[in-house]
Order: sequence, then structure tokens, then C-alpha cells
Amino acid sequence: MKKSLGAKTLVYPLPVWVVGTYDKERKPNVATVAWGGICCSNPPCIAISLRKATYSYGNIIEQKAFTINVPSEKYVREADYFGTVSGRDVDKLTEAGLTSMESDMVDAPYVKEFPVVLECKLIHTIEIGLHTEFIGEIMDVKADESMLMENGSIDIEKLKPVIFAPDISSYYGIGKPIGKAFSIGKKR
Repeated sequence: MKKSLGAKTLVYPLPVWVVGTYDKERKPNVATVAWGGICCSNPPCIAISLRKATYSYGNIIEQKAFTINVPSEKYVREADYFGTVSGRDVDKLTEAGLTSMESDMVDAPYVKEFPVVLECKLIHTIEIGLHTEFIGEIMDVKADESMLMENGSIDIEKLKPVIFAPDISSYYGIGKPIGKAFSIGKKR
């Protein structure tokens, strides 16, 4: 029997992503988000949701661009830190000992040490309520070569992305593979 938990932002898994932006003075900023996902395959697009009160919100509105940086488990502390302080007050990358890199595709920085980055051009904003959804067209995906399989795909077991459990405010790693997509369901 299922128990009602009420209307809440509860779905598994949620990504742990770090959004990179520039402010008006081109100071790099990063912020951790979990409200996001792929929202279109053609053109390739990703959506993230931010509150208007955030520093990153104003930066995305101003620059019309952002990056999605995927931290590995190795950087979970830094990713958590990026979500606990405001870039208005702190140079988060310097404080965390990480490096800002200028995207060659969009007007936004990315985190050099994080193994995967998506460079996004803002194409839509949707006011939802407390949050605004930013839809970015993915202009390029960059991945450390050490994260790639022979066929050029990202190896999730090498990447070791972090996921977020919102109801218990905890981070998790990924588990072992359990089946091949678009195949396992055909076996009955």
C-alpha cells in the first residue's frame, strides 16, 4: 500500500550540477543546482530552475548563457560549498581552489577540474512561481578524455557523477549497471 507524501519536490535521482555564469563585470560565478534535466533532443536543450533572488539568475538574464558543470564524487565538497554561499559575497572558485575557464562557445565560464561541461545558450525563460526555468540550447559538450570509452561516449563509471536525495538532503554516487536500455525490456 502506498502512503501519500503530499505535493512536494520529490523525485529520484536529482542531478548535482554546478552552473557557471559571468556577472556584469565578467567575474566568474558558480552555483549548485538540482532542479534540472534534458528537455529537448533537437535542438539539444537542457533546463535548470533558479530563484530570482540568486546571483546566477541575474547573470543568466544578463549574459544569455550558462554552463552546466558535472562534478565527480571527488568534488562533492566543492559542489556542496557552491550551493551554500552567494557569489555576490564570495569568489567561490578561488575559495574552493578551483579554476575558471572561459567557454569558447558561449559567454559563460566552466570549472576546469570538473570532468564534463555543457556550454549553453539561453533560448527560453519560463516564470513558474518561486523558480524560473532557464532553457539552454547545448552548443557543445566537453569531457576530459580520461572519462571517455573507446567509442567516444562518456563512461559513467569513470565520471562518477553525484546525485541528490532531496527529502533527506544527502548526496549519493551511482551504482552498478543493471541492464541495457532499449534491450532489457525485450527479454521476457
